[in-house]
Amino acid sequence: MTETERMPPSGPVVADHVLAAVGEGRHSDPHSVLGQHGFSVLGERGSHTVIRARRPLADVVHALLDDGTELPLEHIGHGVWAGSGDFGPNAYRIRARYGDDEWTSDDPYRFAPTIGELDLHLIGEGRHEELWKVLGAHHREHWGVDGAVRGTAFTVWAPRARAVRVVGDFNQWDGAGHAMRSMGGAGVWELFVPDLGPGAVYKFELLTPSGAWVMKADPMARQAELAPATASVVSTSTHEWGDAEWMSRRAHSNPHELPMSVYELHLGSWRPGRGYREVADELIEYLDWLGYTHVEFMPLAEHPFGGSWGYQVTGYFAVTSRFGSPDDLKYLIDRLHQAGIGVIMDWVPGHFPKDDWALARFDGEPLYEHADPRRGEQKDWGTYVFDYGNPRVRNFLVANALFWLEEMHVDGLRVDAVASMLYLDYSRQDGEWAPNQYGGREHLEAIGFLQEATATAYKRNPGVVMIAEESTSWPGVTAPTSSGGLGFGFKWNMGWMHDTLQYISKDPMYRSHHHGDLTFSFLYAFSEHFVLPISHDEVVHGKGSLIRKMPGDHWQQLANVRAYLAYMWAHPGKQLLFMGQEFGQLSEWSEERGLDWWILDQPTHRQLAEFVGALNRTYRSAPQLWQLDDDAAGFEWVEGGAAAENVIAFLRYDRSRHPLLCVVNFAGRPHEGFRLGLPFAGRWREVLNSDAAEFGGSGVGNAGGVDATDDPWAGRPASGVFTLPPLGAVWFTLDDAAPAVE
Repeated sequence: MTETERMPPSGPVVADHVLAAVGEGRHSDPHSVLGQHGFSVLGERGSHTVIRARRPLADVVHALLDDGTELPLEHIGHGVWAGSGDFGPNAYRIRARYGDDEWTSDDPYRFAPTIGELDLHLIGEGRHEELWKVLGAHHREHWGVDGAVRGTAFTVWAPRARAVRVVGDFNQWDGAGHAMRSMGGAGVWELFVPDLGPGAVYKFELLTPSGAWVMKADPMARQAELAPATASVVSTSTHEWGDAEWMSRRAHSNPHELPMSVYELHLGSWRPGRGYREVADELIEYLDWLGYTHVEFMPLAEHPFGGSWGYQVTGYFAVTSRFGSPDDLKYLIDRLHQAGIGVIMDWVPGHFPKDDWALARFDGEPLYEHADPRRGEQKDWGTYVFDYGNPRVRNFLVANALFWLEEMHVDGLRVDAVASMLYLDYSRQDGEWAPNQYGGREHLEAIGFLQEATATAYKRNPGVVMIAEESTSWPGVTAPTSSGGLGFGFKWNMGWMHDTLQYISKDPMYRSHHHGDLTFSFLYAFSEHFVLPISHDEVVHGKGSLIRKMPGDHWQQLANVRAYLAYMWAHPGKQLLFMGQEFGQLSEWSEERGLDWWILDQPTHRQLAEFVGALNRTYRSAPQLWQLDDDAAGFEWVEGGAAAENVIAFLRYDRSRHPLLCVVNFAGRPHEGFRLGLPFAGRWREVLNSDAAEFGGSGVGNAGGVDATDDPWAGRPASGVFTLPPLGAVWFTLDDAAPAVE
């Protein structure tokens, strides 16, 4: 409370330069002038209050006090009006007359801050794990003088800004009347706008150190306008989750010991025109038919350019409006969970676009990006790279990962382009990169960020998966952070993908010369926890579809695909297949059009899809294929050297040592009487045959099973004689429980 000797009706005098700054909306603490403030007068007893409001061009302004009193305000300069009286704090409103028009509204400057000291401290330290709950725009109740008022609380981190304003459709994009206050050293700005509700469109207007005003979308917005519009939208959630059983089960599960077959999907081109809600029934029915355990969505965070497939993100906390609202996406995820299907989403913390209305140079200078272009720019993609050494930037990204896992109930994040973060010289020539403090090429700050992100995700959300798309031989990608690893749960096995696609593309008569491409991955299969990916990257940019990579006529191409997928599903690791490949789409994928669904009307292609469904259901019912995915004890070679025959055979075991035998013949002709050494005698029953007639194959196989005898072969105590179909894979299980194996 201030004290003065002579007091005009307008209350304590405010310096003209301060009034000018407030009137122009460039004051860093407008609440110190506007709103209501107590003061005392020498020689007088009792409390006095001054009310100031910014109402430029008004003819008459009154403050309407909560007891019905009308306090006249006088213009004191630069559009600011003031009046005082011997009353205490009030829940007042401001009435202003402009000619024949009169407007009455609540005053944003009569409210205390909506963000607390603990939140500000954690933000300043870069340790606020629930950042999305305090920054951004939140429609909420906020306590006034004598009661709660509904409105929207705006908060934004802009440490170098000289002033910040909220602009939007609610103030005709003139933010001078909605200037925010600086909350101190944390670099956070705040304003509560009463009576402003969901659906309001807004941006932040920032006064940069150079004196220029820039208009930016909210980095923490939960929703954005539909592209190409770029403003943020005040959003609130009314969705009531129905997946409590799923979430409880997730929290007590270990994904490494469970089946995981992933259907990768680009929502915009899976069924064009469908939104999050509209696609739910059809997607669930389709995934159930195919037997997948998980669906992986290409990025669903807001992005301005559809052709980026979502990999150039401008709104990390905003669900893309292309397909509906955040609650619409929650509905889709909820429905998938209730149907028993897990949800993985691509996450892109490696870079962001240079659009001038988004994160780039947010407060006029490099903030989210590293200032040094040798570390702050990714030339391959024409984007900026995050400043991973800044604790507040790192906090932004870690909290974003938690937002998708906790707020949106996503079960896993596949982290895009991890290699681009790990190496300072990634895709750079000499002189274009700066070494780390030890003179090396490792990006130490990015490594620290990835470790923090994975460790925090797993600590707060047991049962989720963090998956790295990492294409190099970086050691310990899936090793615990406590032992120096990056802490991911899984790593995409890009080497397996490259080698096996190279092998399978060869004509069978030449495959014997490339047998190592088929078997090499088994040498390192347990060095990391792997996902085997045939992703969207393998069916674009002239690479053709999966079936078009196969040699031979159409029947042989389909047979190759079936055999390849059966080999893939039996190989140690989880598996991922991009949409359309399950039914043998012929054309290369393009985000500009939908899948060629008409191909499913062709019997041979429908049989391929039905084979994928049988493959998934057999896989899910066979713990041999997933219980010991991360343990070499769950794998055993039977035949790895039959290059001339284009045959490999191996065993997979569950914890009880029950075996599953996978035999694949990549030759163009069948092999009759093919003897294999086995660990046990007994009836080996055929449980899956990619060459079965029902899947469009030639029907060659072992319908009655194979009776293995106690005749040693190839160093094993038993053996059996098998019929191997052409371009076919066959799985067998032992009918009787196998004895324990040391």
